[in-house]
Amino acid sequence: MVLRRKMYDKLLEWKRMSAGKTALLIDGARRVGKSFVAEEFAKNEYESYILIDFARASGEVKDLFAHDTDDLEMFFRKLSLYYSVALYERRSLIIFDEVQQYPPARQFIKYLVADGRYDYIETGSLIRLKKNVRDIVIPSEEEHLEMFPMDFEEFLWAAGDETTIPVLKDFFEKRMPLGDAVHRKVMNLFKQYMLVGGMPQSVLAYLPDKDFERSDRVKRNILTLYREDVSKFAEGYEDRVFAIFDNIPAQLSKKEKKFKVSALKKAARFRTFKDAFLWLNEAMIVNNCYNVTDPSAGLALSAEESTFKCYMGDTGLLVTLAFMDMPYAQNELYRAVLFDKMSINEGMLTENIVAQLLRSRGRKLYFYSRSDAAHRENHMEIDFLISENKKIAPIEVKSSQYRQHVSLDKFMAKFKGRYSQAYILYTKDLAMKNGILHLPVYMAMFL
Repeated sequence: MVLRRKMYDKLLEWKRMSAGKTALLIDGARRVGKSFVAEEFAKNEYESYILIDFARASGEVKDLFAHDTDDLEMFFRKLSLYYSVALYERRSLIIFDEVQQYPPARQFIKYLVADGRYDYIETGSLIRLKKNVRDIVIPSEEEHLEMFPMDFEEFLWAAGDETTIPVLKDFFEKRMPLGDAVHRKVMNLFKQYMLVGGMPQSVLAYLPDKDFERSDRVKRNILTLYREDVSKFAEGYEDRVFAIFDNIPAQLSKKEKKFKVSALKKAARFRTFKDAFLWLNEAMIVNNCYNVTDPSAGLALSAEESTFKCYMGDTGLLVTLAFMDMPYAQNELYRAVLFDKMSINEGMLTENIVAQLLRSRGRKLYFYSRSDAAHRENHMEIDFLISENKKIAPIEVKSSQYRQHVSLDKFMAKFKGRYSQAYILYTKDLAMKNGILHLPVYMAMFL
């Protein structure tokens, strides 16, 4: 099965617009599908291609970048001979896979693009870590795209469903409820997506037999790979990265989801763990969501670096991470989600999937929190804030049994005139109530 990814269309646009004037760097977490989509694009859109995997490249290949870059004619001839691939001017693509493993190749992109004979795509994880850009000049000829786990629509494409999302978008734009039968059907599909997640290997393991156990086994392997990366690339502070990573499910299962560093170690301070949080965020393993102190259209202007929530980049991985020390059969989340008994962990998974869908839309994550012990009426917390129509839009994620939205009411009163539309995301059908647009959680992908 070949998975259809939206990144492919972005690669087509890059090829058309760039016409060889830039290289493209695809950045994303490990196992998110970067190498696969780059190679599929190469096979379909070029006469020939060479894929250089710097995680496995031989000394001979690396020597080309060390000793043969002064003579590009000879460089290309040796590369062509080594990989037994003929290169055609303006009709061949060269892929630098896992380019973070060999930074000199990334620096050389500047001269390869200037030469103009071929197109270049780089893929990598941990691209922005200091150790992976140390002593090199980042080429200005490099365009940068972030790649995320498969979104809900891509998951449905893999299942052979290309009609559901366009219909949902039409209902969303017209602000019309779907009706009980359709909503139940889509909610059932969305629950499967939450549990399986958007890592391509997990999706392929789940389909076509809908085997959650096989998917869970793949996700455990991915989480193990992430831990190995921590040991390899987070030298000097790997223990702090492990402490944060292992504590994410516990932090998200609480009502108050702001990450409390004190839970990691008694008297711990943010500055001690700052590099560890940065590592996980740069690796795109997590999605950090920052507190905004003065909500306005420029959300980043008042974002607090030290007050944040830490979501897993993929909700399927979160499901497995929460019960990593137990066998699949004892993971309560699978049963809880499928049989609507999510009361304990509903907030953890639904907030995480909303964060995931907003990030897949290219949005940075922000929330609003204000504490006032002396005046309780001023206390409020809004799960997410997004920019919309040059204003802000507050988003609350609620359980199916919620009865009130006190924080949202306070926010709307305090910031009247600053927000465009207030949203509540929950597990029921679309409805407009008291000026607040209530959306089924799967419609977060349209915000």
